[in-house]
Amino acid sequence: MSLTGLVAALIADDGTTDWPRRVPARLETVLTTMPLAARAGVRAAARGVDAYALTRTGRTLSALTVSERESVLNELAARPALLPLLDVLKVPVLLAAGTELMLEGGPPRRGLRRPDPPLDLTPAHAWPARSTADAVVIGSGAGGAMAARTLARAGLDVVVLEEGHHHPTESFGRRPPLDRFTELYRDGGATVAVGGPPLLLPTGRAVGGTTVVNSGTCYRTPDHVLSRWSTDFGFTPADGFDPYLDEAERTLRVATQPLDVLGDNGRIALEGARELGWRAAPLRRNAPGCQGSCQCVVGCPTGAKQSVQLSVLPDACAAGARIVTGARVERILVDTDVPGWPRVSGVRVGRGSGGFEILAPLVVVAAGALQSPPLLRRSGLGRHPRLGRNLSVHPATSVAGRFAEPVTAWQGVLQSVGVEEHHAHGILIEATATPPGMGSFILPGVGGELRRELESAGHLATLGAMIADRPSGRVLGRDRTLLRYDLDHRDAGRLIRAVRAMGELLFAAGAEEVLTGIPTTPRVRCLAELDAVLAGTSARRLHLSAYHPTGTVAGGADPQRFPADPWGRLRGVHGVLVADASVLPSCPQVNPQLSIMAAALALAEEAVRA
Repeated sequence: MSLTGLVAALIADDGTTDWPRRVPARLETVLTTMPLAARAGVRAAARGVDAYALTRTGRTLSALTVSERESVLNELAARPALLPLLDVLKVPVLLAAGTELMLEGGPPRRGLRRPDPPLDLTPAHAWPARSTADAVVIGSGAGGAMAARTLARAGLDVVVLEEGHHHPTESFGRRPPLDRFTELYRDGGATVAVGGPPLLLPTGRAVGGTTVVNSGTCYRTPDHVLSRWSTDFGFTPADGFDPYLDEAERTLRVATQPLDVLGDNGRIALEGARELGWRAAPLRRNAPGCQGSCQCVVGCPTGAKQSVQLSVLPDACAAGARIVTGARVERILVDTDVPGWPRVSGVRVGRGSGGFEILAPLVVVAAGALQSPPLLRRSGLGRHPRLGRNLSVHPATSVAGRFAEPVTAWQGVLQSVGVEEHHAHGILIEATATPPGMGSFILPGVGGELRRELESAGHLATLGAMIADRPSGRVLGRDRTLLRYDLDHRDAGRLIRAVRAMGELLFAAGAEEVLTGIPTTPRVRCLAELDAVLAGTSARRLHLSAYHPTGTVAGGADPQRFPADPWGRLRGVHGVLVADASVLPSCPQVNPQLSIMAAALALAEEAVRA
């Protein structure tokens, strides 16, 4: 009952409408997908709030009136040390509440545009106990898919192993966004990097990897980043990256997003930039025929977004590749009875009471920057001192502007406009609006205040900014991934500067007030107020999240600095190729899908030639 009482208190369930009473059951769905520690933490916090109510009133939250519940929460919120705890509790509640509001009368359903192209799929339980292949690719995301297609087209017998499951496009239209959210993300989207401050770092787990749940934004790797990779790290294909970026764009059918489906959230960003004379434009995306469903982060329900399970893996399967789903690789097998470095001999995959083995002379590691280091460690291949280090995560924060006219930000393109005015300083602003409750922005207040914010969210326009960070994190662990990230002082300053820039843009577009995301001062009415608030605020007080982890098995020329060589070959073993975001030597400073795909294509082609 603790959760029921907490939900009723947080969203002021007064019994006058139906949607609030459905939120506790929806919240249980969210919690079942979260890691045990996170799930236990939410329940313990709910019990703690209940215990406080009991101490103050002699009754639990469920037994209190609406005003009494709100009084209890306001007492807790008045304590600065407890305010962040309440905000943490609000995250899963807002997920559940946003879904119920959306079902109550959200955006219209849009039909499937075309059937998915066929894939050669076999569930892990049906795979033979022992088999062979020329190459095994671990992971089916941006890097793994591109590597698999390249190797299969070269005539190799390729097996792709994916820990997640296949979710066809037609399944997305049958279920509400939250149900898809909890299935498509690892740990139900609750992956956290501990440190100063903690960061939520959601990643996908499905056939297609995170490309199934990303925004569809496709930036080419900036020239100055490519120059640094080449000059400072020795990481560059012989022909340069441009041909591989070109091929990735062709494959994904990348084009500038048309204005007709941009949505009001994007148009407001363009208007504000125009007033300020800032550089801004509709983003280039891999979504030809986008219908503005604004559900990219939970699987595009129309199939417009060309995630790799629609654009790359079908070509790989047409060339002979096979995909095994629900397949968690326990370890890479190596033959140590050879002179010099050991040589890879295949992989072992867990399966209930017994697993299966695939023998192969080439293993492509593409499990992602967070999962590849633990896989290599439990395979006995994690001896390089820099393995798991060098983690960049694009720290991000969001703000919202309240407008007199309805915005209905979740109708239109989810990530629609890029504002590059401050990109030279490592700050990239993107107009980003998710289905209600699913963004990184946390609505302010508790009780009646939060209820009013939820019910008037249609008047909010939202912006997000991500920071090109210094590599300040580590991936620890072997059987389970543990993340540590401490925000660099320079990047903390960039985040404060980003909040100021987003507020300035929203006010320029006509916002009546800006919601800052700062718990102690959640609202400002003008730019001068925002400046005053930010002057006394540190980045630790912002609502932060993170995306696009890279760099944890970085490739480069110096064997002391880089676990992989410039061609993605893991040092210390023959036959292991790293072809995912972990091989990128530094933060690409933009949404990284094209960077990852181009690198994987270049490295896989080099492996074929070798």
